[in-house]
Amino acid sequence: MSSPNKVPGPLDGVVIADFSRVLAGPYASMLLADFGATVIKVEDPDRGDDTRQWGPPFTSQGKATYFESVNRNKQSIGLDLRDSKDLYRAQNLARKADVVIENFKVGGLDKFKLDYHSVTKTNPQVVYCSISGFGSKEGKELPGYDLLIQAMGGLMSVTGTDQPTKVGVALVDVLAGLHASNAVMAALIEREKSGIGQRLEVNLLSVLLSSMVNQSSAFVLGGVTPQRLGNAHPSISPYEIFECSDRSIVIAVGNDSQFVNLCEALGVPELSADTRFTENSKRVGNRDALRGELDKALVAKTADHWFERLNKAGVPCGPINSIPQAFELAEQLGLEPVREGMVANPVSFSRTPVEYRMAPPDLGASTAEIISEFGLDI
Repeated sequence: MSSPNKVPGPLDGVVIADFSRVLAGPYASMLLADFGATVIKVEDPDRGDDTRQWGPPFTSQGKATYFESVNRNKQSIGLDLRDSKDLYRAQNLARKADVVIENFKVGGLDKFKLDYHSVTKTNPQVVYCSISGFGSKEGKELPGYDLLIQAMGGLMSVTGTDQPTKVGVALVDVLAGLHASNAVMAALIEREKSGIGQRLEVNLLSVLLSSMVNQSSAFVLGGVTPQRLGNAHPSISPYEIFECSDRSIVIAVGNDSQFVNLCEALGVPELSADTRFTENSKRVGNRDALRGELDKALVAKTADHWFERLNKAGVPCGPINSIPQAFELAEQLGLEPVREGMVANPVSFSRTPVEYRMAPPDLGASTAEIISEFGLDI
C-alpha cells in the first residue's frame, strides 16, 4: 500500500458516505477514493454488497474478484438500516459527510430519512449523488441492470454481427460511475464558491445515449438509424478486422494519407488512385469492394509481418490481444497497469499521485473505528 508520507491526494479531507452497491456507484466512489477522499462504504452487516458473492472467479483468499475490482481504498461499516440504532448511525454519517452516493431504487431511502431532502435539513453543504437506471420520473420503477440498459438504450442494436450483442463488460455501469465521479468533483468545486451543496442525478440510460456519441448524433443530427456493422466503422474505412495468413489483425485508417501509406505497404499502390477509394466517403460507400482488394493482399503474409511493415509505414494497426496479452503490452510500454496487486487507476498526477492505501475491505471491518472516529453514537 501507499507510504503514509506521500503527498495527500487532491481530495484529501473529503468524506464520502457511500450507500451504493454493485458497480456504478462503487466504481465512482473508488475513483474518488483513489484521489484521496475518505470513503465509508455502508453495507448490510449480514449480506454486504451483492458483489461479495459474485463469482467465480475468486482470489486465492476466496474473495470475489468482481467486488475487489471496485472497492479499494474504502472502509466498510456494517449498518442494518432496519435497526433503530444503526439507522441513527447512518443518518449521523450522512449529516457529517461532504458527499453521499446512493443507487437505491428511486425513493428507496425516503423511509430511512436518508433521501436528499432529509439529509440537507441538517447538512445543507452535502453533495448528494443519486444513480439510477432510468431516472427519477416515469422510469423510476424500471430495474437498472446494465444488460437491460444496453438493450433498451440501443447499444446492442449497433453491436455484433448476426444478432444484437452486448459489450463484454458492464460498460454502461462503468460509464455512469465515471460521469458520477466527474459530477461530484465539479459540485465540490462549485461548493467552494457558493458554500452550499446540491443534488446530482445520473441515470444509466442518459449516460448511454450520450456515450454513443457519433451513433447518437447520426440519429439526432442526421436522421440516420445506425445499424450493426460487426467490427466495421459506420463513417471510416478501412477501420476493422482483417485476416492474415495465420490470424487476424486490426487496421484503423483514419485519413486519406494513411490510406495511401497502407496501399504502398501492402504492395498495391494502385488502390489509392482508384476513384472508388480516393476519399474516405468514397471508401465507406464502396466498403465491400475495398475489403475484397485488401483481403487478397493481407492473406498472403502473417499478422506479425504486416504489423511490423504497417507500423513502419505509419499505418495504425495491431493484434487482437487477450486480456493477459493486453496487460503484458501495457507493462512493455511502461504504463504500470498493476499497482499494489490491483488494476491501476489510469490517471497520473504530477504532484498528488493516485493512492493505493487499502485493499478492498472485509465486510464491516471498520465499523467500530468509524463509529468512534466520527462520533456516530453521539
